[in-house]
Amino acid sequence: MGGTNPYIEKAEVELPTKSYTVTFVSIDKTVKVQVEPQKIPYGPTGLPGSLLDIALGAGVDLEHACGGVCACSTCHVIVKAGLESCNEGTDDEFDQLDEAPAITLQSRLACQCVPNGTMDLVVEIPVVNKNLVKEGH
Repeated sequence: MGGTNPYIEKAEVELPTKSYTVTFVSIDKTVKVQVEPQKIPYGPTGLPGSLLDIALGAGVDLEHACGGVCACSTCHVIVKAGLESCNEGTDDEFDQLDEAPAITLQSRLACQCVPNGTMDLVVEIPVVNKNLVKEGH
């Protein structure tokens, strides 16, 4: 369901050259993922090497209604540690992020946030990220 969005500014990213870890923290569980640069991209969704790409490659359930093309805000995450190792967000990303509930100064769209591998990250998946229709509530 991935792809690209031709209507947005292309994000400038620096892909990692060495392994690092991303710890995804949600209300249900915590998952620590070892990122191997030679395996990027893990799949077709989100920017290659993005937090969404990494999460989905590791089986972490992270909502992404638009398919990871920066056209919604459902993949909103909060980068609790390591944000300075990630690419700068674009105006298009921040415009979409404005639609997400409970944003913070460390909020990013997981589909657009690409770490460069210089440090480990801790990423919180907000409880409001869960798609309640999909969850069956």
